[in-house]
Amino acid sequence: MELKVYLSGEIHTDWREQIIQGCQANDLNISFYSAVTDHDKSDAAGDVLGAEEKSYWRDHKSSKVNAIRTRTMIEKCDVAVVRFGDKYKQWNAAFDAGYCAALGKPYITLHSEELIHPLKEVDAEAQAWATTPAQVVDILKYIVCK
Repeated sequence: MELKVYLSGEIHTDWREQIIQGCQANDLNISFYSAVTDHDKSDAAGDVLGAEEKSYWRDHKSSKVNAIRTRTMIEKCDVAVVRFGDKYKQWNAAFDAGYCAALGKPYITLHSEELIHPLKEVDAEAQAWATTPAQVVDILKYIVCK
């Protein structure tokens, strides 16, 4: 069985690569999808629609273009992994988790113990909470029965 996994959230560490490499090392039949992880490219996604003088409108257009990608990826995935880092607030990741919950898509949260309280509602809807990418790999390994 091929599993389609959407990787959402924090972009400042290599957690995505750790999960992908861990799954490859276990020869798991998994396709991975992700949001654009380059800040500048993501911020400029709406620039193709014309320049804006005010940053609000630039961000607004770019967020809508990014939403096309995000919604498409979440809708086609079998499971999502939503990573919350310690340094920045990932409001987009919380939104992605909520979208998964609304669609009935299973998701795994990945974050430190320090974020248990602020993410209690997000975690309450998750099918699993992991603290390391290796734990996510083990969960995915179990899902695909390897």
